Amino acid sequence: MSLPIWMRDALSSEQKTYSGKVWRLVEAQHQVSTLKLVDSLAEQDLLELLLEQTKPAIPLECRHLDLLLSTPFRYDSPYPHGSCFRAAGKTEGVFYAAENVTAALAEMAFYRLLFFAESPSTPLPQDAAELTAFSCAIASGNAIDLTHQPFAAHDALWSDFSDYREPQRLVAMAREVDVDLLRYRSIRDPEGGSNLAILMRRVFAEPRPLERQTWRMRVSATGVQALCEFPRARVEFTRVTFSADPRIAVMWLER
Repeated sequence: MSLPIWMRDALSSEQKTYSGKVWRLVEAQHQVSTLKLVDSLAEQDLLELLLEQTKPAIPLECRHLDLLLSTPFRYDSPYPHGSCFRAAGKTEGVFYAAENVTAALAEMAFYRLLFFAESPSTPLPQDAAELTAFSCAIASGNAIDLTHQPFAAHDALWSDFSDYREPQRLVAMAREVDVDLLRYRSIRDPEGGSNLAILMRRVFAEPRPLERQTWRMRVSATGVQALCEFPRARVEFTRVTFSADPRIAVMWLER
């Protein structure tokens, strides 16, 4: 099955407004990874400055944005492995987000499990990983909602667990007609949440994150557990949560 011939026209004619708060998770090590290498906060500031100078320049249209918002658009080196809405190679960045924290956690938990599924000799970590969940405000008049018709009837095209050829073709078409973002059904979230693939930097309504939460996520023999102290919350994904994906279904967690 491939994208129908009317898809390009629909991407142009079906653009809607979208605004709201979305969530993204990142590893929290960016806050402390360099601290172990220095003796003071002043030295850490200097080290961070030196490291920053070795990285690609922030695109001009992103320089007003916090690093958490601009980073997915910053690196112009070849993308090593394709993701759902971004092809491998030297392609434009995509800011992936979710409409709620649970959906964002589900995506992170899945990819944690996938790492160990594809590395069967790697022992499970003894400690929980520390993650930062942050929200940001977005607003667009050029959004496409793939959960609504006429797109929803073709949901299978961008919901495959590992074959991303069609959603990547979809994004190429969307960029041609100036689409800002794609809203789509999360195939990871057991609660049926929605995710967003943000293609254009201009959608950010505020230059900095609105909220931040610290989560700890552990991979164990029973699945993935995530805890947040403030606001107090707990989320668990069992070994069957993602079992519809054949790569996870055959995974052996007891190592």
